[in-house]
Amino acid sequence: MDPVRNPYAPGAGQRPPELAGRDTELSAFDVVLERIARGRPERSLVLTGLRGVGKTVLLNQLRSAAISRGWGTGKIEARPDQSLRRPLSAALHMALRELRHPDQESTDAVLGTLKAFAQRQAPADAKVRDRWQPGIDVPAATGRADSGDMEIDLVELLSDVAGIAADVGKGVALFIDEMQDVQADDVSAICAACHELSQQGSPLIVVGAGLPHLPAVLSASKSYSERLFRYLRIDRLDRDAADRALLAPAEREDVAFDPEALDALYAAADGYPYFVQAYGKVTWDVAAASPITAADVAMAAPAAEAELAVGFFGSRYDRATPAEREYMHAMAELGGPTGAAVGTSDVAVSLGRKPASLSPARDSLIKKGLVYSAERGQIAFTVPHFGRYLLSHATE
Repeated sequence: MDPVRNPYAPGAGQRPPELAGRDTELSAFDVVLERIARGRPERSLVLTGLRGVGKTVLLNQLRSAAISRGWGTGKIEARPDQSLRRPLSAALHMALRELRHPDQESTDAVLGTLKAFAQRQAPADAKVRDRWQPGIDVPAATGRADSGDMEIDLVELLSDVAGIAADVGKGVALFIDEMQDVQADDVSAICAACHELSQQGSPLIVVGAGLPHLPAVLSASKSYSERLFRYLRIDRLDRDAADRALLAPAEREDVAFDPEALDALYAAADGYPYFVQAYGKVTWDVAAASPITAADVAMAAPAAEAELAVGFFGSRYDRATPAEREYMHAMAELGGPTGAAVGTSDVAVSLGRKPASLSPARDSLIKKGLVYSAERGQIAFTVPHFGRYLLSHATE
């Protein structure tokens, strides 16, 4: 069939043509926005799940919902080697611009606080600070959000931003992707700020997205984070939702699927949204005509798997050192094709090593976002089907 008309879109954070299976999360967020608009207390949100389940897509959709209600929004993607001061400043600057407060003097006062927050860096960052400008014309405020203590400064800044939102009868939503990579001090500051704002009933929420161990990261920072956020686990699509993700875009192009083709596609993709798009795209390209058949899926599968092996699995595997790859192969052998969580002590036994000697490799894999600690003494892959990929490749 015509590849130009191919509706499927496998990509990092790219919205699929049919956002299936996420109605519950979208409806829950609508309730959050409406409650805050009516001055009722509501918790910030945290989305967790494996790679490829569509957390970033959903995060972007939630942001769109906030924008449609006239909220000010900003989004950042956390990195383990980066302080949040500057990304947060840029995101909040965008949120203030979206709010369009009619009183420029009030806006300028908050922009001054924002500039002070952005420019307050540790002495080691002085050279970087001197040549970096946040694009704010007003002078930096003094005595507000400029103490150098991230927790104090963020509480003061977000309180001022929330005040502007309250003045115009709107809210502010700050979206943080890859939230598990936020540095420890910044995680503590975010939790403290959310705690303070929730007590004040301020119209500002944080919506984070990250890997399955993100709740543990937040809990380790502040014990009350378990009650501070509402946690939503984002998982695989069920059969109906996976079928809808394939059928709805195809129907708009007057293309159908045989039931057996849908069976084969669900078995191959296992309900993971990224895989649904990947297999759907290749299957469309190899199919000669509508309806798409199980034979088309069988013909497309090797090409789809080869594409995933390079772009989805291989790119991550290549980031690992030889010691880290050895560790992951041992995990795959113990956990099998499903990639089940395995005991860290079992990995050590499998490799004939002491657990302590493997800690650097394990910790580095966690920092690289390739594995996560499922629970104490357990380790699992962050990428679905990664165990199957490793078992099909010889140890390097």
